[in-house]
Amino acid sequence: MRATARGRPTESFHPPVAQQSRDSDASFASSRPSSVAIGRAVSAVEPYAERAFQVATTRSINAFFSTHSIPPISTKPSQAPSAKELLNILTSLLSLLGFPCSKVEDELGFLLKSLNCPFKFNKSTLRAPNTHHNWPNWLGIVHWLVQLAIYNEHLCQNSISSFAQNNSMTEYALECYKRFICGEDDLVEVLDKEFVQKLERERENVVENCRALEKSVGELEAKAEGLKTGPTEKEMLEKEKNVLEEDVKKFHAMIAEFTGRVAAMEKVLEEKQKELNVKEEERNRICEENEELKKRVELQTFNARDVERMRREMQAVEKDIVEAEMARNSWEDKSWDLDSAIGQKFKELTALAMECNQAIRRLKLGNDFQYELNAKGSTPAEVMGIDYKATLKPELESYADKIRESSKKKFEDMIVLQQQSKEMASKIEDKKICIAELQSRIDE
Repeated sequence: MRATARGRPTESFHPPVAQQSRDSDASFASSRPSSVAIGRAVSAVEPYAERAFQVATTRSINAFFSTHSIPPISTKPSQAPSAKELLNILTSLLSLLGFPCSKVEDELGFLLKSLNCPFKFNKSTLRAPNTHHNWPNWLGIVHWLVQLAIYNEHLCQNSISSFAQNNSMTEYALECYKRFICGEDDLVEVLDKEFVQKLERERENVVENCRALEKSVGELEAKAEGLKTGPTEKEMLEKEKNVLEEDVKKFHAMIAEFTGRVAAMEKVLEEKQKELNVKEEERNRICEENEELKKRVELQTFNARDVERMRREMQAVEKDIVEAEMARNSWEDKSWDLDSAIGQKFKELTALAMECNQAIRRLKLGNDFQYELNAKGSTPAEVMGIDYKATLKPELESYADKIRESSKKKFEDMIVLQQQSKEMASKIEDKKICIAELQSRIDE
């Protein structure tokens, strides 16, 4: 259980800012560092005096510089950066650390001292940092600032609350602790209520997820049962394989057919090409003949007699044209009259054909003979629809023969019936006589 009342937090402790100290007169008089502050610096600078360590350190520094667009440092001590280049490097590093400086040579000592840098800063050595004695110390300062910048970037990328991002309980505990530190107890109770509600919602979501999972389990079990009872994957694949093989055979047959068609079309194309060549030669020949005729016409000369003769011929041709037009008009009139007469006759033929068709149906000639008039026919058979002599006349003759035979048979039957009638009449007379005799006897 958490206590209901918490104590008020105290104000955070702010360390005092280090005051910038003034360099001693001895430091200006001599380029050697003071023996008082050299104890710790010597122990820190000693590794940087070794050649192998300098190369490894320079490579690690250059690796960091390559990711931040800072000019690299040469691994050779003879090519160490100058004072201006070193100032640019230090300015870039301090900017990465959040300490932008306008004058690095004036503010670097205070910054290094406030950051507890293990290397000694001497402003006089900044004038010639690439010497054999000064370069290891400056290399150590640059390396230390690079490590500090790397650590600073690591802190920016990994915040304090990153460990609680995926755990709601940890987030809740962290937030409560922050409110407790700030003395906001009322907000803690609000956080408690919100967290309880959040837990309830999560519990409901978990229940729904469980139900959904149970449903999916049932569906998967049904699917598994169906897979057990149904055809196996091998059988399905074999069936698909057979279908694909049949399709391949069909495709091969289609390819063979198209190949044959292509060969036939190529043959036809060759024939057409030959015909085209022949036509082209003929066209060229005709063009040559036309050119020759044009030349001959151009070479011919005309005189007055030829002109008069051509005029008379033109007049004769015009006269013939007029006569031909008059004859054409007369023939057109006659054709119109004939068309009207033919139309009238066709109507009469249509009526007669209908009567004939009705008579044929009544006579029951068989074979469904029907007259179907065709206005576009050129022969009587085509106009009437059937050939009378070849089709209908034999049927009529056979029908007439049948009628004659039936009439003859009926006549013979009539003669027989007449004889039977006479015999019956004689018998009736005899019966009448007998009846009269019997009647007379009865009367007596």
